[in-house]
Amino acid sequence: MQWVSLLLLAGLCSLSGAQYDEDSHWWFQYLRSQQSTYYDPYEPYPYEPSDPYPYPYGVEEGPAYAYGSPSPPDPRDCPQECDCPPNFPTAMYCDNRNLKYLPFVPSRMKYVYFQNNQISSIQEGVFDNATGLLWIALHGNQITSDKVGKRVFSKLKHLERLYLDHNNLTRMPGPLPRSLRELHLDHNQISRVPNNALEGLENLTALYLQHNEIQEVGSSMRGLRSLILLDLSYNHLRRVPDGLPSALEQLYLEHNNVFTVPDSYFRGSPKLLYVRLSHNSLTNNGLATNTFNSSSLLELDLSYNQLQKIPPVNTNLENLYLQGNRINEFSISSFCTVVDVMNFSKLQVLRLDGNEIKRSAMPVDAPLCLRLASLIEI
Repeated sequence: MQWVSLLLLAGLCSLSGAQYDEDSHWWFQYLRSQQSTYYDPYEPYPYEPSDPYPYPYGVEEGPAYAYGSPSPPDPRDCPQECDCPPNFPTAMYCDNRNLKYLPFVPSRMKYVYFQNNQISSIQEGVFDNATGLLWIALHGNQITSDKVGKRVFSKLKHLERLYLDHNNLTRMPGPLPRSLRELHLDHNQISRVPNNALEGLENLTALYLQHNEIQEVGSSMRGLRSLILLDLSYNHLRRVPDGLPSALEQLYLEHNNVFTVPDSYFRGSPKLLYVRLSHNSLTNNGLATNTFNSSSLLELDLSYNQLQKIPPVNTNLENLYLQGNRINEFSISSFCTVVDVMNFSKLQVLRLDGNEIKRSAMPVDAPLCLRLASLIEI
């Protein structure tokens, strides 16, 4: 396996075809001496906060209780197992305390933190006294689906974030309030997503279902008209979801068993920017000609599949990862249907290492088509 880091010279478009003929490998010889920065395709989600569970410090405007305002709440209404800081009167911290049950929640609370305990059930009515809750953090517990009240979240008409990841759930919880914006269900044992499991969640913007045992999602995502991020990585999917939301920008399906993607599959999501399908079972026979020719895509990860040819991509694509496949030819038409001074790809990063392709397969007109590339590895 040869690793070749390529850094294109500015102004390649002015070079003539005769220059290519003089030395077909001049491009490599120059760029081999240049330094390139390795690009890691597995960095965190674009635009994702560094702290996945931010505490609501700063959500209150001004001092908690200024002169002339109501008296501070009676600290006696805070469960003895938890902390209710007077300077953050709407937050209750019960995390990392070896709790085996959910304590009483005062009505004034908007943010409750029960993560990293030994809680195994969410009893019916436990939140009925605090219907103004905005965030509930229950991740890192031992909650099972058969011990979750059937309507335990239905009265929380203002709930925006629900963290139930890293538990022992085998089914999707519900019904869930329409106000929900983020739903964290990753690292559980959920095996399927019924078509009505997410019904009515028209305000949901982020859905985390990675690291489960999901085999099928059907058309359950179609009604999520505000969804921006969908993570279904590390599951057992053989098919992509039936229809994607029109607002979707980030789609993560790596580490599944997907073997085909329908033609024009991404056409219904004109804002889609990032697609990761690495570590699946994709072959060229399972892909239509224009499957990935979407003008909105900036990053496409198809690494570690069974591709033998480079699939055609749009000229707007900036990062393409194809390492670890069986590709044995370099087709410039996959990037540029026309190669001249005015027509070129915006590709910046191209990974082809770990394939059957050789450096000599690089076409002489590649520098003209891929003139913006800063890293090409073969």
